[in-house]
Amino acid sequence: MKGLEKSSTLLKGALYFVKATFFDALRIVRSPEKGIKSLYGVSFYRNAVYLMLSSGVTAALGFVFWILAARFYSASDVGLASAIISAAGLLALLSTLGLNYGLIRFLPNSGEKSNITINSTFTITGLLSIIFALIFIAGLSLWSPALIFLRQNLIWLIAFVVFTAAYTLFSLLSSPFIAKRRADFTMVQNIINALLKLTLIIPLAAFFHSGGIFASWLIGFVVAAGVVIFLFLPRVQAGYRFFPTIRKEVVNEMARFSLTNYIVVLLQTAPAFVLTLMVVNLLGAEANAYFYIASGVAGLLSAIAGATSTALFAEGSYDEQKLGQNIKRSLKLVLLLLVPAIILVFLIGDKVLLLFGRAYSENATRLLWILAVSALPQSINYIYFGVKRVQKKMKDVIWLTALIAVCTLVLSWVLLPRMGILGAGIASLISQGIAALLIVYNLWRPTKGLQESVHG
Repeated sequence: MKGLEKSSTLLKGALYFVKATFFDALRIVRSPEKGIKSLYGVSFYRNAVYLMLSSGVTAALGFVFWILAARFYSASDVGLASAIISAAGLLALLSTLGLNYGLIRFLPNSGEKSNITINSTFTITGLLSIIFALIFIAGLSLWSPALIFLRQNLIWLIAFVVFTAAYTLFSLLSSPFIAKRRADFTMVQNIINALLKLTLIIPLAAFFHSGGIFASWLIGFVVAAGVVIFLFLPRVQAGYRFFPTIRKEVVNEMARFSLTNYIVVLLQTAPAFVLTLMVVNLLGAEANAYFYIASGVAGLLSAIAGATSTALFAEGSYDEQKLGQNIKRSLKLVLLLLVPAIILVFLIGDKVLLLFGRAYSENATRLLWILAVSALPQSINYIYFGVKRVQKKMKDVIWLTALIAVCTLVLSWVLLPRMGILGAGIASLISQGIAALLIVYNLWRPTKGLQESVHG
């Protein structure tokens, strides 16, 4: 009985806090003195909003891109292309070694070593991406037979290696901007990439099949990365010039923190890429097209919490004393934006998918609903992870992300053959939900976890 009473008290406390935070956020928006315009003066809100806008604009342009892809390419072509892109994304994730988080945490205080720090991370991750791409191609028959054609054609092989390296570098380029609290450049970087892909998708359809989708992504990454390195970075980082180099002492300083975050991000992000490969191999290219598009639409909801968590991490790296205040800001921002977004997905999600084609709406709407709901527990997890990154206390984050990753992949492997693509959505919802419940139940105490952080 005492256990039930304790659980009830904790649940009531958590629900009261969420309710109070949500209505507090509404009061801020309605208040003439504390309206949305005044929030722009707070660097946390400004960076979080820029990161969300970056994700939002990129997603909107991405929707148009995949709509055109669905109209001008077959579902099988879309499925294969998305599998190739996901494979390169997984390899890019492996190649970063968590140095993107290392840059955000250490660059603000690196002083004269700033430029060497940036170039060392770019060089290390670039070399690793090439090595990982070659290993992936060598073992295709083992882990992804559906993509074996990448190894059978020299042009495809070279293009995939270059694409993986460009993907890796592009993924890392936003970190210096976030570290310098200039996320507006990240938004422009993503817009350039998205517009290039969008411009190329139709012309390339006349010459290639799934290769046209892949080629547009490749060109977009290469050109956007060049613009950022040679034009944008020198404006934010004084005296910056790109030059391949590896400075051991600089990398060693970030190594432990970066490696810990590498494990976390790998566990946190890799399942999304692995699931795409799992679906294409278990259910086929057409089913993977429906899964990939629904996941992409739902990804916009996840981006709300992801951007907020990143902004929380960046601000905490500058001033840890304001962590409690920024946690409250994070919760307000997520609740105010995420709840209406989920409701909107249930109201018009099928119509959004209809833009890609009737088959996408008929086969992916229910998956989209499930993934939208899973964004709620995921937001709790993301904010908690951001807090722990600032505090450099990553043990709980590692085992929680490991729990989410293992549950998602194992449940998906079991459910996909029985339920189709819905199985992956249910696996994600269950996994994120379990982790969120553990955070709320075990860490919502006066002397531990989030509540301790909120009160500073």
